[in-house]
Amino acid sequence: MKRFIPLAFGAVFSCAPVSSAFAQSSVTLYGVLDNGLVYQSAGGNNSAIRAVPGGLFSTRFGFKGSEDIGGGLHVNFQLEQAFSGQTGAATNPAEAFNRLAFVGLSGNFGEFRLGLQNSPEYDVLQAAMDPSWVKSLASPMNNFNSLIIRANDGISYYTPTFYGLNAKFMVALRDPTTGTGNGLGFYNAVVQYENGPLNIAAGYERGDEPSVGAGGAYTLSGGAIAGAGAVLSVFNAGASYAIGADRVWLAYHTEKLTNSPKYLQHDVYQISDSYKVDPFALVSLMYGYVHDRTGEGNNAQELGLLFEYYLSKSTELYTAVGFLQNRNQAEYTLSGTAYSGLSVTPGTDSRGIGIGMVHKF
Repeated sequence: MKRFIPLAFGAVFSCAPVSSAFAQSSVTLYGVLDNGLVYQSAGGNNSAIRAVPGGLFSTRFGFKGSEDIGGGLHVNFQLEQAFSGQTGAATNPAEAFNRLAFVGLSGNFGEFRLGLQNSPEYDVLQAAMDPSWVKSLASPMNNFNSLIIRANDGISYYTPTFYGLNAKFMVALRDPTTGTGNGLGFYNAVVQYENGPLNIAAGYERGDEPSVGAGGAYTLSGGAIAGAGAVLSVFNAGASYAIGADRVWLAYHTEKLTNSPKYLQHDVYQISDSYKVDPFALVSLMYGYVHDRTGEGNNAQELGLLFEYYLSKSTELYTAVGFLQNRNQAEYTLSGTAYSGLSVTPGTDSRGIGIGMVHKF
């Protein structure tokens, strides 16, 4: 349940204009809790049953606020921290808010943001790529892709929507405490068109020295291993069309990671279908194929199934199933949204099933 805390300092201060402005400010506490169990087998005796956080959504809490300063302008901020719903421990105890920490200004011109932010590709485009929003072990895009999901020192601009069309741009300055050099270290642009049952989006990003997890200016998702001087370039495109209770999805991803211990250059193709059985149940089927462009034949494919049942607007139960087939030296694994899958021997298939419960407040 969201709590709105009005800042009514007008009762203390006698200045009427100040009272009017503060009375239109608000702060919202929000969050997501996702806990579950997963079973995964990656060949031979390599199997495990685990209690996991974040099988479908990353567990987190945050604060967001907006102040109406008049003339159609709003000052906005958002702070967000990830933690484990299994242990209560922060994902990175050294950081008070490791997911979001930005302030910005919005109005008829669109919106500007400054600070730690999600990249537009992660925040917006993934929702157009498959019915899971590229989440859970059932999503091939989640298991095959690398992506810079957020960046420190970000500067972004979101355009207004014109006849269903909008764009989002973001750059990030290099952080001398976590990398080398100065100037721009990351940029990302996304264009999206939504009109009735049709949703189309495409975007490109490039980042220097991305890092997995804590300690870097840019947080990298996927199976990539980035080293010093690494450069990641990614292009994503997705489209979906709804026909009654059914929606068909097509997605394409291509990436290139250079100057790293594991050089990657591949394309991912995915087709999905989601069907709303009734107002409370959604079933999604996803198939994805990754093509290795290095010439080494390290290809892979996955078939995934996701079932979601909504107990209410805030709570759902889910089951995610995935079968992943590696070829040659490919070693992709089945990962949840906020946990890593079992390490696999190159060329080994992987199977998994996860169940969980999500509550949003």
